[in-house]
Amino acid sequence: MRFYRRLTPIKAISFDLDDTLYSNFPVMMATDAKMIRYFAHQLPDHPNGEYDYHFWYTFRTQALNLDATLSHDVGALRLQSYYLGIQSLGFSSTVAMNMAEQALSYFVKQRSNFTVPEPVHHLLKRLKKQWPIIAISNGNVDTKAIGIHHYFDAIYHAGAHQGLQLKQKPDADMFQRTCQQFNIQPAQLLHVGDCGVNDVYGAIRFGCQTAWVSSYDVGQPITALPTMELTDVVELQRLITSI
Repeated sequence: MRFYRRLTPIKAISFDLDDTLYSNFPVMMATDAKMIRYFAHQLPDHPNGEYDYHFWYTFRTQALNLDATLSHDVGALRLQSYYLGIQSLGFSSTVAMNMAEQALSYFVKQRSNFTVPEPVHHLLKRLKKQWPIIAISNGNVDTKAIGIHHYFDAIYHAGAHQGLQLKQKPDADMFQRTCQQFNIQPAQLLHVGDCGVNDVYGAIRFGCQTAWVSSYDVGQPITALPTMELTDVVELQRLITSI
């Protein structure tokens, strides 16, 4: 744990999920491979290769051109990309949407098929005894499936949420929603995440304190100094005795 700024009293801690509490890159690589096999089984033979990222990217672009707000909802964007791609193969709109929904369900199940390290369970359990713990994610991992849902006092995913449309980090929507729900000032929230832009810059811009998790080296580099840097998220256990 390395401090760049003085940590002032906090009243809640929020966590990014992917590549903060666990390494997400190998999970997504394995999921991408599973999706190629899934579509090879579900769809007609592809004349030019596989139903991989290159095939779906065209329809992702098309979906965003039709509705730019999908950029803030990874699940809805993936669903619409699947729908447009499947429909382009000659399936009716009804059948294409049904197949797209099944494919998205399979995707979420596979990208949530991993085990969170035991030290992270221990960390969240200990921190929860002292502060409200909130998850703030741009992604769509199933926190129940990976066994950490019960640690959080609130969970926010970008996109549609309880009648709201929450923009992805670095936009302030999820930070603001957290502070409103727990009746705290932005400076009383410590946000923990791996991305120098989405997590560190986004939280600092809203006025929060930040802990940058640099262990997995997949997030964008920092452009503003966080309150602290963690080489492993479990180092946060030191806060329990230091505050």
